[in-house]
Amino acid sequence: MLIFPAIDLRGGKVVRLQQGDYDRMTVYSDDPVETAKGFLYAGAACMHVVDLDGAKDGSPQNRAVIQKLCELPLEIEVGGGIRDEKTIRETLALGVRRVILGSVAVEDFDFTERMGRRYGDRLAAGVDVKDGFVAIHGWKDVTEQEGFTFCQKLVDAGISTIIYTDIARDGLLEGTNLGAYRKLKEIEGLNVVASGGITGEDELNALYEMDVYGAIVGKALYDGKLSLKRALSIAKGVR
Repeated sequence: MLIFPAIDLRGGKVVRLQQGDYDRMTVYSDDPVETAKGFLYAGAACMHVVDLDGAKDGSPQNRAVIQKLCELPLEIEVGGGIRDEKTIRETLALGVRRVILGSVAVEDFDFTERMGRRYGDRLAAGVDVKDGFVAIHGWKDVTEQEGFTFCQKLVDAGISTIIYTDIARDGLLEGTNLGAYRKLKEIEGLNVVASGGITGEDELNALYEMDVYGAIVGKALYDGKLSLKRALSIAKGVR
């Protein structure tokens, strides 16, 4: 299992939101590169980065910061405001390992399918779910797309890596939705990245036992509830 420590960017700063609410934001650092170096020194090999400004406004807003992050020896996946092929190409050109489609995956599925066939494992989809349904535009708008059904649709379209976030759990340190990940594991060919609310070692152990592809950890790291070194050990099967 891969562990993706998370950096959410807003205005060039490292922040975390509660349940996707931009009005409930905590700033953790003014220096994303130093934060990422801390992850690197702890032993991380990969990192999850979200351009929150891009997710909200519809186009990347923190590209200069992301370029600096890509100079570190980490495999970085990036989401937020990536809604056309030009932006996909430009983001990959920064040195990003994988680009994450969010709102556009729902709003223009024909485009998503074309990009999935064209870019293969360099592309993933972020599926953010609220009360069972997919939310878009920085989690502001809830669609009529049922979350699990949409994940199956994405896999059928050639996108095998999906970052699944239960918005109701995100940023609250109240635990992740393990039941959702058990159900997602039933989808053949899906690489599940668990996200939202992961707080402690018990949850990481449960995800490891499920054989999920990866897990994103954010607020629990920043608030000292979880050690990144310990998380990385669990992901290797070390109890």
